[in-house]
Amino acid sequence: MRVKRTMDFDFGPTDPKTFLEALPEAFVILDRRGMTVFASGACEAIFGDAPRGLLGGGFLCRVDGAGLSRLQEALDALSAGESRPEAVPFQFATSGDRSLALEASVGRIQASPDGHLVVLTVRRPSPVVGELGVIARALDQIDEPVVVTDREGTIEYVNRAFERNSGFTREEAVGRTPRILRSGKHPDAFYRQMWETILAGESYHNRVLNRRKDGSLYYEEKTITPVRDASGQVSHFVATGIDVTSRVLAEQRLRAGAERYALSLRGANDGLWDWDFRTGRLHLSERWKSMLGFSDAEVGSALEDWFRLVHPDDLAELKAQIKAHVEGSRPHFEHEHRMRHRDGGFCWVLTRGLVVRDEEGKAYRMAGSQTDITDRKMAEAQLEHDALHDALTGLPNRALFLDRLELAMARARRAPDLSFAVMFLDLDRFKIVNDSLGHPAGDQLLMDFAGRIRKSLRASDTVARLGGDEFAVIVERVGTESEAAPFAERILECLAEPFILQGRQVFTSASIGIALYRERYTRRDDMVRDADAAMYRAKSTGRGRYAFFDTRLHSHAMRQLDLDSSLRHAVESAALEVHYQPIVRVAGGSLAGFEALVRWPHPEQGFISPAEFIPLAEETGLIYAIGLFVLRSACTFLKTAQGRLAGAKSLTMSVNLSGVQFLRPELLGQIDLVVRRCGVDPRSLKLEITESVLMEHAEFAEDMMAQMKAQNLSLSIDDFGTGYSSMKNLRRYPVDTVKLDQSFVQRMLSDPESLEIVRGSVAMAHRLGLEVVAEGIESAEQRELLEGMGCDYGQGFLFARALEPDAALDLVVAGKTW
Repeated sequence: MRVKRTMDFDFGPTDPKTFLEALPEAFVILDRRGMTVFASGACEAIFGDAPRGLLGGGFLCRVDGAGLSRLQEALDALSAGESRPEAVPFQFATSGDRSLALEASVGRIQASPDGHLVVLTVRRPSPVVGELGVIARALDQIDEPVVVTDREGTIEYVNRAFERNSGFTREEAVGRTPRILRSGKHPDAFYRQMWETILAGESYHNRVLNRRKDGSLYYEEKTITPVRDASGQVSHFVATGIDVTSRVLAEQRLRAGAERYALSLRGANDGLWDWDFRTGRLHLSERWKSMLGFSDAEVGSALEDWFRLVHPDDLAELKAQIKAHVEGSRPHFEHEHRMRHRDGGFCWVLTRGLVVRDEEGKAYRMAGSQTDITDRKMAEAQLEHDALHDALTGLPNRALFLDRLELAMARARRAPDLSFAVMFLDLDRFKIVNDSLGHPAGDQLLMDFAGRIRKSLRASDTVARLGGDEFAVIVERVGTESEAAPFAERILECLAEPFILQGRQVFTSASIGIALYRERYTRRDDMVRDADAAMYRAKSTGRGRYAFFDTRLHSHAMRQLDLDSSLRHAVESAALEVHYQPIVRVAGGSLAGFEALVRWPHPEQGFISPAEFIPLAEETGLIYAIGLFVLRSACTFLKTAQGRLAGAKSLTMSVNLSGVQFLRPELLGQIDLVVRRCGVDPRSLKLEITESVLMEHAEFAEDMMAQMKAQNLSLSIDDFGTGYSSMKNLRRYPVDTVKLDQSFVQRMLSDPESLEIVRGSVAMAHRLGLEVVAEGIESAEQRELLEGMGCDYGQGFLFARALEPDAALDLVVAGKTW
């Protein structure tokens, strides 16, 4: 039942926040400027964001333009005493950059004798309204489950049949993905084909084994149909299904019956044998002999005629089993062994038999059958092979690798001269091959790579594929770094020649980590872990290298693990902060703008350096959430700063883009959304891209920056000079500003070469029509030199460190100059 809260509230002497916090609805209170002064605890369930993250401009900044207009109309009607709509719809951007459809009722609280506070009661709207309500009611009447998802796979609607069939209620399903139904019985390739088909705009139909909420399984004939918007682009998917569990079970029973019937027929075709102990004669049926490729006359009737066809390795066990049954220690005789075929090969047979005893219990006869089980044994051998080998490369997989590693460790513990090394290999830039040439080309690269490694190592060494582009090697009989190094170098050398993929020459390399066996290793996983850590150190020093593990790496890895956990918590709890460092006009000293710098105040370790946690965030993927948080905070601050002083409209805001963040295609849409919702001029936002990113991804960067300029964004090259590119190379990029790396600025007074680099860079940038910002200015002498060169802007400790938002705003209000 929905509770209407569109009336005005008068709480008397009671604090309204105390009252609203106790209610189950989500409440947001705005002051007369539109700033959020309160958000109730229930907001987290609605928005997915912690309430403190909505304070200040954090709520209205995330409301779409049309929604803001509708809210303003409702507020105007409220002020004029007119009727206002019961619910105002709007779109809200979460911190995870999802867009939520919400609605709000507008009321006001008597805050003080001279004014009111506006209170918004926010909730999710009914799933379907208006005309769509009729469609939804109709869909609820049909027996087939219906699921509607957006293009990313997030469920937006399910009908009643879905609830009955799956056990999930509509509230439990909406906002999640169809992965909640996965049974775990289909391989990843099954779902990958499904996804690739519907993303290509084609309908998908197949039988799927799903899992209900209670854990029971059911079969469904699933059809997924893409839905296109007015522009022809796929925007949603509609999935319908028919529960065919009863039919599938009936088919399985029918197949089982057919298999039993086939087995009975095959059993009737088994070879028969009959051994008379009293005469010593052995009768072998014609089928027994033809099963092995012999004619009836080619096999005699003596016991040795049988035994001479048994594989030598199996004969002793066969005789022992027969003897045990004859002597009575085994109730029946049954044995699997190999028999020599007439063509010279061997086939597998299952031989069964029973003895016949006289009145005194003495065995005088034994008879039985022989069944050809070669196909089954081959299938079992293939299954065993497949379970222990990688399907793509044919190399041992992780399970077999770890088993052999366990054996190697056991041997080394018994005999120190049997020491060995574990190498952990990772293909450099493998993702680029997959993204540019496609997964078939990536698979071919992995197969060719596996072939080269096997040829470069000894037959006694184990080469395994652990998954993806990760490989591991057990190198036998090496105990020192000098003994192991040649093997790593041999692997790197085998990659020097290009790979031919789809008619293209592709060069790649590998990063290799090496862990030498030591007595301290008691668990095989520890040795793999240490080789993996060494591989990451090799990759960090440059691709195509190898590194050995030492104990310092383990300590570093443990710290990284702790930092990763703490950083995730900091991102989720909105514990990160954005500080702002002034950018000053070198000539005159007036404030030109700010650079937004993220800060992490760790509750136990104090402020963690960005140089430590930003690379970690890039590696774990947290950089996307952090980058969006910094962008939103910076734009909100800029809008506030420009409104504090009439002359502050020209202030700019510089925001660093991580290389990982810059390479994401959706970045453009995110920036556009934040700029529009915060209401800032895109020309006042300067996006900083490091020079190294341009050098490594030149073509992509050129296209991406052109699209940014089309959105009227300003672009700056950060850390210029460290990537060893020239100003001439920058002509291909539509940049506005060059930021000189602080290492050159700080060495100007002591290093003539650095001085000339700065002087030449400033002059060349001006000839290209670019502005120059010098970073790291710490002394008046450095500033004086830069001013003489005509450098436009500077930042550094001479002017100010990065400041908290309130302190930075004070500089704006004071009209600070330096």
